[in-house]
Amino acid sequence: MFVHNKRLQYTVRVAEPDPGLANLLLEQFGGPQGELAAACRYFTQAVGEDDPGRRDMLFDIATEELSHLEVIGSIVAMLNKGGKGKLAEGVDEQAELYRSLTGGGNDSHITALLYGGGPALTNSAGVPWTSAYIDTIGEPTADLRSNIAAEARAKIIYERLINVTDDAGIRDALGFLMTREIAHQKSFEKALHSIQPNFPQGKLPGVAEYASVYYNMSSGDDAPRGPWNEGPNWDYVESPQPAVDGGDGLASVNVSAPDAETLRAMAGRTASDVTADPVTGADLGSGQQRT
Repeated sequence: MFVHNKRLQYTVRVAEPDPGLANLLLEQFGGPQGELAAACRYFTQAVGEDDPGRRDMLFDIATEELSHLEVIGSIVAMLNKGGKGKLAEGVDEQAELYRSLTGGGNDSHITALLYGGGPALTNSAGVPWTSAYIDTIGEPTADLRSNIAAEARAKIIYERLINVTDDAGIRDALGFLMTREIAHQKSFEKALHSIQPNFPQGKLPGVAEYASVYYNMSSGDDAPRGPWNEGPNWDYVESPQPAVDGGDGLASVNVSAPDAETLRAMAGRTASDVTADPVTGADLGSGQQRT
C-alpha cells in the first residue's frame, strides 16, 4: 500500500520560470537514468525478491525514488509556470509567446505544446519513457551491480544539471537528489557483499581454462598493461589465433542423409558463376555502355 504525503521530501524553491532548464530537467523525470526508471527498476526487483532484508530495502528505495520523481516534476512545473498560462490563454503576440517558450534553449515542442508546460514522461529530447530502460534479470548478484551503476549514472546527470543553472534553490534541491544517489549506491553495495560469494554471478562457475585468460585482440601501437590484464592472476595471450579451444575454428552440424542431399542440391542451384560478368542496373545507371 502506498500513502501519498502532500508535502515533498525536499523543499523546492525556484527563483524564476525557465522553460529551457525545465526541458533539460526532464532527463531525470522520464529519461533512462531518471527517477521513474529507478523506481520501476527497484519496485519490480522487490516484488520478485525472496530475501526479506533485500526486499524491504528495494521497496524503501523504490518508494523514495517516486518521491524524487515528485520533486523533479515539481521543479519542471515551476520552471514552466510563466509560459503555461500565456500558452493557454494566448495573452501575448505569437512571436513574443514563442520567444518566452523557447527561452534558454528550449527546442522541444513536447513540453510547450503537447503537454502545455507540464512535466512529461520523456527525456530532454522528447523521447517517450519506455520500460526498456529497466534491465532487471532476476539474479541479485547481477541486479545489485546494475543498480549501483544506475545510481552512479544518475549522480553524473545531476552533476551536469547542477552545472547548467545558477538558481540557488534548484541547485540545492538537485544537490540533495544527487547525494541520495550516493546513499543508494552504498546500500546496494552493502547488500551485494552480504551475499558471499557473489562473483561470478549466478550459480555455475566459469570454465577454468578460460576464466583467467586475457586475449590481446588489438594490433598497432603498444598500450600500457595494468591489473586488468597483467600480473599473477592473468594468463596473457599476445597473439591469439582461432580457435583458442584447439579446434579448426569452423562451424559444423550433424544432419541426416536426406537433409545433406537437400542442402547439396540447394548449394548447387544457388552457386555463383565466377566467370560471368552480366550487365547490371548499376552499369546501365552509370551511362556507360559495355560490349
